[in-house]
Amino acid sequence: MTDQHTVTQLLQNWQAGNASAMDKLTPLLYDTLKQMANNYMGRENAGHTLQATALVNEAYLQLVDTDQAWTNRAHFLGVAARIMRHVLIDHARAQKREKRGGDATRVTLIESRLFGDCDEPDILALDEALKKLEEFDERKAKVIELSFFGGLTYDEIAEVLSISAATVDRELRIGKAWLCRELRPELSG
Repeated sequence: MTDQHTVTQLLQNWQAGNASAMDKLTPLLYDTLKQMANNYMGRENAGHTLQATALVNEAYLQLVDTDQAWTNRAHFLGVAARIMRHVLIDHARAQKREKRGGDATRVTLIESRLFGDCDEPDILALDEALKKLEEFDERKAKVIELSFFGGLTYDEIAEVLSISAATVDRELRIGKAWLCRELRPELSG
C-alpha cells in the first residue's frame, strides 16, 4: 500500500473511532505538515518571529480538533493549507498591530511557485488579493491556495477539486497572472 493510500485508510479508520489509527497517523501527517511549514519558512528573513515548528503545531492542533470528514490524504492537505494560510495571516496581523501601523511582516513562502518575475507581496497583501480573486473566480483562488500554501502537486490539487491536472495548470497560470497584476499594477501597464 502506498503512503497516500495508507494515510487515507488511517484517516478513515480514525474517523470510525479507531484510536490506534491516530497513533499511526500522527507521525505520517505531522512529518508532511512539517515539510510544508519548512517550505513556507525556508526563505524567511532571520528576524521573522514565527518558526516552522510553531506553524505546524498550530495547524496540527486545529486539524485534529476538527469534525471534518476526511476524504483522503489530498483533502487533508488541502484543509491544512487553508489553516496554515490563516495562521500566517493571523501572525502577520499581530505583528503589524505590535508595530503600530508599521510594515506588515513579509512571509516569503515559495515565491517561484507563484510570482516568478513579480516581487513578492507581504502575506496580508496576498491574502487580500486572494479574497478579491475568490469573489469572482473561486476555483482559481482555491488552486492557488492549494499550490502556494499547501504545496500540493497538480495531481493532488486535481484530486481535491475534482478537476484535471491540465485544468489545474491553466487555472494556476491565469490566477498567477491576475495576482501579479493585482499586487503590482505598475507591471501591467
